[in-house]
Amino acid sequence: MSQAVEPAAIAAQSLSVGSGWISYFRAGQGRPTLFLHAAGGAGEWNPFHQLLSERMDLIAPDHPGFGASADLPELTTVDDLVYHYLDLLDHFELEQVDLVGASFGGWVAAELAVHSPERFRKLVLLGPVGLRVPEAMVADLFLMTPPKLVRALFHDQALVEAALSVEPTLDQIVATQRDLGALARFGWRPFLNNPKLERRLHRITAPTRVVAAGEDRIVPRVHCERYAAAIPNAELVVVPDCGHALYGEQPAAVADAVTTFLAD
Repeated sequence: MSQAVEPAAIAAQSLSVGSGWISYFRAGQGRPTLFLHAAGGAGEWNPFHQLLSERMDLIAPDHPGFGASADLPELTTVDDLVYHYLDLLDHFELEQVDLVGASFGGWVAAELAVHSPERFRKLVLLGPVGLRVPEAMVADLFLMTPPKLVRALFHDQALVEAALSVEPTLDQIVATQRDLGALARFGWRPFLNNPKLERRLHRITAPTRVVAAGEDRIVPRVHCERYAAAIPNAELVVVPDCGHALYGEQPAAVADAVTTFLAD
């Protein structure tokens, strides 16, 4: 069952970047940690963010085209996002940070750690996409109706029923469609993967924890297993009774899996 955690009221900030701006949250003290969100969850300061910020200086930007960030149409590939986030770290004058990425954000995080391993002290990947596994493809989010997607994301049926019992507002529908459009821009072809990534993961030098959902119906477990096998000295942790939403379904358990690993 998901743990109840009340998030604090944290206001988003904006930063001028390229042809527009990005929106980001920043809160907490301690070691700086960059969190890259999944396809969903942009523009939110949720219980998971709150739990992390109690242990670290958490920086949680919206990807370009997601949430409250501008489209930045000059960025069209995950490779572009790698340079975008390296520029963001330079803006904040952060030479080295801990890096946490979830699902689509996990793919971007892995590419960042491959490109510039010296910039990242530790790495946590939460149900990451990004690898090409033809025998166990990632579910096609674009073909799912909203109710089907909710049922696929969460294992806890009480959460599923609660989510489906609330009619989304027009603003929420528009925001979701915009996020899916941005996801398609960065990950449509090939679909949510880089065929070259797996053979490059050996470049990652940061101690790495890969966190898999015990009941993931979006990203088959083998994707997490392949990440853990290819990254030197990486470890695999499974959160039981949890769907792909991970930090949306079990924020306390997933935050614990992150913070215990990032702690010295």
